[in-house]
Amino acid sequence: MKRRSVSQKFNHRWKTKLFAVILLIFCFATLVLVESLYSRIKILALISPPLVQKPKLAFLFISRNRLPLDMVWDAFFQGDKENRFSIFVHSRPGFLLSKATTRSSYFLNRQINDSVQVDWGEASMIQAERVLLENALMDPFNDRFIFLSDSCIPLYNFSYTYDYVMSASTSFVDSFADTKEGRYNPKMHPVIPVENWRKGSQWVVLTRKHADIVVKDDTVFPMFQTHCKRKSLPEFWRDRHVPSDNSKEHNCIPDEHYVQTLLAQKGLEREITRRTLTHTSWDLSSSKEYERRGWHPLTYKLADATPTLVQSIKAIDNVYYETEYRREWCASKGKPSTCFLFARKFTRPAALRLLNTSTMEAMKRTSENMEEMKAHLEEFMSYCDAHMLAKMEPLERAQALFLLAKATITLFAIGSLLFFFAIAAHSLLHNT
Repeated sequence: MKRRSVSQKFNHRWKTKLFAVILLIFCFATLVLVESLYSRIKILALISPPLVQKPKLAFLFISRNRLPLDMVWDAFFQGDKENRFSIFVHSRPGFLLSKATTRSSYFLNRQINDSVQVDWGEASMIQAERVLLENALMDPFNDRFIFLSDSCIPLYNFSYTYDYVMSASTSFVDSFADTKEGRYNPKMHPVIPVENWRKGSQWVVLTRKHADIVVKDDTVFPMFQTHCKRKSLPEFWRDRHVPSDNSKEHNCIPDEHYVQTLLAQKGLEREITRRTLTHTSWDLSSSKEYERRGWHPLTYKLADATPTLVQSIKAIDNVYYETEYRREWCASKGKPSTCFLFARKFTRPAALRLLNTSTMEAMKRTSENMEEMKAHLEEFMSYCDAHMLAKMEPLERAQALFLLAKATITLFAIGSLLFFFAIAAHSLLHNT
């Protein structure tokens, strides 16, 4: 009986040791396999882009030289953390945006190299617009194209602006029929019939489809080049002979008609929202001369730049077009909304005053909300812990799961080793 008992203990001890060794080998093999798979995931992560690039807004600035409001836009662009915008600037030929000409890193070297000399009232303005679009279209991720002047300011932060523009499937083009001012040159007929002649703000927002149409246009643009000439103001002819051929002095103001007329020619007016996103106040009383009246927008100076002014612009929710007896109610995502995302014309002191005011208000709100933020911090962290894995990209989620599996198996292997040593120690003590 004693021999049988000793034999049973011996067999049990060796079976236990054998089981521990097999378990250890299994854990080691699994650990090697997980390590191999994780290495493949790391290689895949290096090859594949970590995030899918979202569609971008292309901001197309038309400027004489430097951008006087660059720091206002600098604060605006800081609101984007997902690379959802690109910048293109058309300045006079040869002008460079360097550290000497801009304080914003966003505008460094963002001038286009094939700019043209722009003269007010000439077709060179729309040529500059076409060159800007041509450069911006080279980036396949640019999906909306926003024209802005060097005196424009943003009225909202980047996220609101991005959502507003991208939520619409249309271009935003201020467009209406207006033949009363005599800007249409009959010599454009029949290439551009008078019924397709449109007027509106040059500050448009185009979809990629419409931007491509503008760049590839070889019909409407040549007509503007040929038949739209700058009309001299009356005082120019006081001491000169007035030409008999008045068509050579036909002022079309091409930038207020080109895009609108082109899209009407192409039968695409159903693909546009017929309003601009840039607010402009026209000064109709600055001159007694009819030819000058209404040609130039009101410029906001330092004394004008107040939060009340900005709020009054933001409060506008409709635009009335007298020539068409039409009121355009503004909407976004199917709901009533503000009409404008940008405003002009602001001097540099005026814009910087608004920037400083908004910065101080933001600091005040931050201070007032600090206690509330602290109160919600623990709740927020708990939420992040619960949803972190679900919010990850697929590749990141796979990496996290493999790391978790690797850590679990490592702990399991260590536990098996401890179990093996415990058995060995128990056997050694039992034998002694």
